[in-house]
Amino acid sequence: MSFGSRFLAVDWGTTNRRVFLIDGGVVAKTERDDRGVTSVQDFAAEAAAIRQRFGDYPMLLAGMVGSNIGWRPAPYVAAPAGIAELAAGLLRIDDRTVIVPGISTQVNGRPDVMRGEEVQLLGAVAAGLVPADSLLAQPGTHCKWVEMQGGKVVDFVTAMTGELFALLRKHGLLAAQLGGEVTLGAAFLEGVEHGKRQDLAASLFGIRAAKMLGQRDDADAASYASGLLIGTDVAARLAGSGHEAVHILADPVLGGLYAAAIQAHGRNAYLIDSHAAFVAGVNEIVSQ
Repeated sequence: MSFGSRFLAVDWGTTNRRVFLIDGGVVAKTERDDRGVTSVQDFAAEAAAIRQRFGDYPMLLAGMVGSNIGWRPAPYVAAPAGIAELAAGLLRIDDRTVIVPGISTQVNGRPDVMRGEEVQLLGAVAAGLVPADSLLAQPGTHCKWVEMQGGKVVDFVTAMTGELFALLRKHGLLAAQLGGEVTLGAAFLEGVEHGKRQDLAASLFGIRAAKMLGQRDDADAASYASGLLIGTDVAARLAGSGHEAVHILADPVLGGLYAAAIQAHGRNAYLIDSHAAFVAGVNEIVSQ
């Protein structure tokens, strides 16, 4: 399939979607909306509507649109995987529409999968935003920790850090205490320090105990809990890593929280523009 110099790229997640019109390798137009895969019934009609707004061009789709809750399942490519492997595994919907496959790993018998993140990861290397050999973190609902070697994804771990925090804020014993805003301050950093113990279940109950004993104001509870969860995640990942730096693909707010936790372990942290990485990734895929 030939994409030409103008094509559409869609980062299509579970709840959100971002559309890019790429012209000569650069973004000519972009749009973000809440039309994630869980809100779509007719994907063919959605693709037609995108073309009506952006132009009748070839379309590259990435993310959960290729999952079993999306348009059509795009089989995973096994790690180690790079741009060439993704391009070879594209799922063709029709002669002008394709879906990027995800990546799977089973290193040491531990299964893991990603879908959507792979374009950003490999794009970040292709654009020179991160070294070909590096440790990358993609914070979010499910945080990805990714080992890159020779510009390929060789292994990764998914941590349900963001989802756990969301669940704690809505359900259970601590919900009433965790309604405050999360800020990068003393309470968050205290949580990061306690996360180094990697005794998450006991430390979480400590939030309740601190309230009962008047040791922490509930205004700081959400920041502490966030620091505890992120700190535990970071501690586990860095414990077995020899990398002195972690490159973080995230927005400045969430990325800043992870950067602070990583720096608390004496490692360097660098924030990377995830949108620039995605655009670089799709450009590399279509050039294959």
